[in-house]
Amino acid sequence: MAKKQSFGEKVLAAKMAQRKMAKVVISHKGAHGATKFKEAMVDADKVKDFVSSNRG
Repeated sequence: MAKKQSFGEKVLAAKMAQRKMAKVVISHKGAHGATKFKEAMVDADKVKDFVSSNRG
Protein backbone atom coordinates (compact mmCIF):
# COMPACT_ATOMS: atom_id res chain seq x y z
CA MET A 1 0.00 0.00 0.00
CA ALA A 2 1.35 3.42 -0.98
CA LYS A 3 1.95 6.13 1.56
CA LYS A 4 0.27 9.47 1.15
CA GLN A 5 2.85 12.14 0.33
CA SER A 6 2.78 14.86 2.95
CA PHE A 7 4.52 17.48 0.81
CA GLY A 8 2.14 17.06 -2.13
CA GLU A 9 -0.77 18.85 -0.51
CA LYS A 10 1.42 21.75 0.63
CA VAL A 11 2.88 22.19 -2.84
CA LEU A 12 -0.55 22.06 -4.44
CA ALA A 13 -1.91 24.68 -2.02
CA ALA A 14 1.05 26.98 -2.72
CA LYS A 15 0.61 26.56 -6.47
CA MET A 16 -3.07 27.48 -6.27
CA ALA A 17 -2.24 30.57 -4.21
CA GLN A 18 0.10 31.99 -6.87
CA ARG A 19 -1.28 34.87 -8.90
CA LYS A 20 -1.45 34.30 -12.64
CA MET A 21 -0.44 37.42 -14.52
CA ALA A 22 -0.84 38.47 -18.15
CA LYS A 23 1.12 41.06 -20.11
CA VAL A 24 -1.26 43.36 -21.99
CA VAL A 25 -0.18 45.69 -24.80
CA ILE A 26 -2.65 48.37 -25.93
CA SER A 27 -2.00 50.62 -28.93
CA HIS A 28 -3.44 54.02 -29.74
CA LYS A 29 -2.73 56.79 -32.24
CA GLY A 30 -0.90 59.85 -31.02
CA ALA A 31 -1.52 63.48 -31.93
CA HIS A 32 0.68 63.38 -35.04
CA GLY A 33 -0.55 60.00 -36.29
CA ALA A 34 2.21 58.00 -34.64
CA THR A 35 1.19 54.77 -32.94
CA LYS A 36 1.98 54.53 -29.23
CA PHE A 37 1.93 51.39 -27.14
CA LYS A 38 1.11 50.93 -23.46
CA GLU A 39 2.26 47.79 -21.64
CA ALA A 40 0.89 46.57 -18.32
CA MET A 41 1.00 43.46 -16.16
CA VAL A 42 -2.53 42.53 -15.06
CA ASP A 43 -4.12 39.63 -13.21
CA ALA A 44 -5.22 37.02 -15.74
CA ASP A 45 -8.81 37.21 -14.46
CA LYS A 46 -9.04 40.98 -15.03
CA VAL A 47 -7.68 41.25 -18.59
CA LYS A 48 -11.05 41.92 -20.26
CA ASP A 49 -11.90 44.67 -17.75
CA PHE A 50 -8.51 46.33 -18.27
CA VAL A 51 -8.75 46.24 -22.05
CA SER A 52 -12.29 47.58 -22.13
CA SER A 53 -11.46 50.45 -19.76
CA ASN A 54 -8.29 51.47 -21.68
CA ARG A 55 -9.65 51.17 -25.20
CA GLY A 56 -10.60 54.37 -26.87
